[in-house]
Amino acid sequence: MRLTAAWVAAQMGGTLADGDAGREFGDVSIDSRTLTAGDLFVAIRGEQFNGALFAAAAIESGAAGVVVPRGWYQITANRSAIASDEPSGEQSVVIEVDDTTVALQSLARAIRRESGAKVVAITGSAGKTTTKEVTSEFLEIRYRVVRNQGNFNNHIGLPLSLIELRQRPEIAVVELGMSRAGEVSTLVDVAEPEVRVWTNVGEAHLAFFASLDEIADAKAEILEGASASTLLVANADDPRIVGRVASFRGRVVTFGIDRAADVRASHVVDRGIDGTSARVTTPRGSVNVATPLVGRANLANILAAVAVALEFDVPLADVAEKAGVLRPASHRGEVVRLDSGITIVDDSYNANPTATRSALDVLASTQATRRVAVLGEMLELGDRATALHEGVGRAVAKAGLDLLLAVGGEPAAALAAAAVSAGMTAANVRHFATSDEAADAAIVMVRPGDVVLVKGSRGVQTDRVVDRLKSELG
Repeated sequence: MRLTAAWVAAQMGGTLADGDAGREFGDVSIDSRTLTAGDLFVAIRGEQFNGALFAAAAIESGAAGVVVPRGWYQITANRSAIASDEPSGEQSVVIEVDDTTVALQSLARAIRRESGAKVVAITGSAGKTTTKEVTSEFLEIRYRVVRNQGNFNNHIGLPLSLIELRQRPEIAVVELGMSRAGEVSTLVDVAEPEVRVWTNVGEAHLAFFASLDEIADAKAEILEGASASTLLVANADDPRIVGRVASFRGRVVTFGIDRAADVRASHVVDRGIDGTSARVTTPRGSVNVATPLVGRANLANILAAVAVALEFDVPLADVAEKAGVLRPASHRGEVVRLDSGITIVDDSYNANPTATRSALDVLASTQATRRVAVLGEMLELGDRATALHEGVGRAVAKAGLDLLLAVGGEPAAALAAAAVSAGMTAANVRHFATSDEAADAAIVMVRPGDVVLVKGSRGVQTDRVVDRLKSELG
């Protein structure tokens, strides 16, 4: 799909302030440091930065055009920079808009419509990325699929992902993240998904919400803007989801384990870090599924992906076969077996209380000489942080773990103390302020035969513990 200056300006609701209307852009970038010559630079403004300050630098780096706030180009210094700094000697395009972020979103929406691709959008408090990856794997059995990379799931990242639809895949699978009310609504408006997936409601971002019901209401924005043909794939095991889907204008397909659902797993066998197996019953028939992805939470993610795959007529037998060779996304339940005889369950990408308790269930069902948990503080929990960490501490004791290393500030200390109060031996519970300190201790305390779960919010950097264990005990 060609991106010409005139077409881009029109889709953004912008004005072509300078340059050739027929000039074609190679790609779209918001980072002047990493753009490629010929790209269009969009000068995003955030709370801590102003991209317009780097527009001239983007042109120096070879940008074929820049998108800037209205009035920016009227400054003489900027006119001079554009006239003289483009390496090719060709005049750069300048597009002025009211709001550069909204302009980026509008361009992404236009490309999404023009591409002809179907869009599958996934939201939920946990499991979004895994569900996105598994859904993509299933759909790739029959289709050309693109997916948003890493954590490109917010009001800037999602548009950048949708711009990839100019390659005209058949299906795009994207995740919609949020930390505040209204954000999913914005993303749905940009992506206009034909298929929506709602995985769950959990204790994430409670610093910005008064209750789990408020989180559910914010996630329920995934229901907005639907038509009669739009499909919602919803978790039948989550009462907060079930209570809100009645307002959905389109079709609903449910998935679940514990309650009746259109796509349901029964005869579930938890094999700890070796994965899960189950009988999966669907409107297209039943099949035995065995997956190396660990835990019932991942089994639920797979069920959601099965529901999407069946909507696109991917054969159920092929889906079951693919499920048997799935691999987790980086730092999201990766099982790493070291030559020293130590096994690491690397779930260090992020954490909230709901997901951490699920990970503890996996560890509890795993056979090992000792079961060890390195748990980082769970951030963005607001004034309930201490109580929620204490709940996880009690869950650690209930799981019968042999050793606990808690990492972070006062909430992490509360987690450790609660584990001791719930029955763990005090000598087997340690608290550390940083992940580097925890890694130092883990190197000494962990021994062959141990299975070590490492999980925590990204800001605590528990992945540093994983890296040290792998490098020094591998």
